[in-house]
Amino acid sequence: MSTGTGADSAPGHISTPTTAATADRAVAAPAGKGSMFSSLRIRNYRLFATGQVVSNTGTWMQRIAQDWLVLSLTGSASAVGITIALQFLPMLMFGLYGGVLADRLPKRPLLLATQSAMGLTGIALAALTLAGHVQVWHVYLAAFALGLVTVVDNPARQTFVAEMVGKDQVANAVSLNSANFQSARLVGPAIAGVLITAVGSGWAFLLNGLSFAAPIAGLLMMRTHELHPVEPRPRAKGQLREGLRYVAGRPELIWPIVLVGFIGTFGFNFPIWLSAYVSDVFHGDAGTYGLFNTLIAAGSLAGALLAARRGQSRLRVLVAAAALFSVLLLVTALAPGFWLFAALLVPIGIFGLTVNVTANSSVQMATDPEMRGRVMALFMMVFTGGTPLGAPLLGWITDTYGARIGMAAGGAISLAASVAIAVVLARVGNLRLRVNRHGVTFVPAVPRRSELVTVA
Repeated sequence: MSTGTGADSAPGHISTPTTAATADRAVAAPAGKGSMFSSLRIRNYRLFATGQVVSNTGTWMQRIAQDWLVLSLTGSASAVGITIALQFLPMLMFGLYGGVLADRLPKRPLLLATQSAMGLTGIALAALTLAGHVQVWHVYLAAFALGLVTVVDNPARQTFVAEMVGKDQVANAVSLNSANFQSARLVGPAIAGVLITAVGSGWAFLLNGLSFAAPIAGLLMMRTHELHPVEPRPRAKGQLREGLRYVAGRPELIWPIVLVGFIGTFGFNFPIWLSAYVSDVFHGDAGTYGLFNTLIAAGSLAGALLAARRGQSRLRVLVAAAALFSVLLLVTALAPGFWLFAALLVPIGIFGLTVNVTANSSVQMATDPEMRGRVMALFMMVFTGGTPLGAPLLGWITDTYGARIGMAAGGAISLAASVAIAVVLARVGNLRLRVNRHGVTFVPAVPRRSELVTVA
């Protein structure tokens, strides 16, 4: 997020980082020999996945309720952007330290603490809202507090996956985690829309807080002797710098991280854009906002299941998906009617999720187990930590120039980053671009040699 069968050897030991094989190798091991759902055969992972689908549903309910509450209190897309920024600001400020803690501490007890804290955050916000005393600064404070907990929870949860399933199942489990999250995203916004309309946002916050009982129960029920724990790293000076040096010397790590940084900062600002489209373009309500989020979730779920079936992660797939995602943002921004706009949200979800899963599993499988916490913390810091920079900027553009210009700006910046990184990969790895027989140009770099090298 290792096994006793050699999983602790570095899956991505590479003799020459700048070779073509390095720049576009299949950096993920085979995802589970068997089926799209092979990781679910492992009892500990089933418990984890079951708890997560419950808490993820609550999380999506809170996200929708939080965004709509802020918009209702202020009438401003910029205020929604500030809320998002505050939630992800701690990751930008302290993300690497969270990775150090994830490498130092046992993952299961750490997750018990972080999941409990997240539940309490939701219950506190529910109490304020249901009592009728909630103000915008309360929501800002709750978002920032949740972000602080996420600094540690995210790398711990990501790296705990490998300890539950072992090396050969990591890519499959990462994809199923995303499918899990997106399944909840299908249900959560719909429930939130009904609750907000019927009884208000407070009940959505309360149900989210209570939903964390499920992952806590799953963690407590696990058979610890069936885990594949990585020995915690002892406290020592320079561990943060060690992690940064480790990533800096490996193109197969640094370029996926750079790319998802741009996509996360400028391309994943849907709360801002969708709330603005609902309010200013289509003149809808909370139900419309929930529908839009559900459509993105449906596409994201499809993308996650396709990634689980694909079973390996290549850099060329990552860059191609990033480019297509960016183009779709531009096209959707110009969609003239409600139903065309809504329909385009599905492929946006597919390619956006493909970017996330492919980068995540690629980075995990190319990283030594004892470094995984710090590397994944850097990954998440870049992916979500850029939001405090991108969300207010794109919120201001959306407020000033309209929802269409705001969304198109995010797509244009993401597309420029995808093209630039494709060119960098081509030069660093002595690669060329491939055009398929149907005339569709794929941005990803492809080795001049006939086949890709797969890391065993």
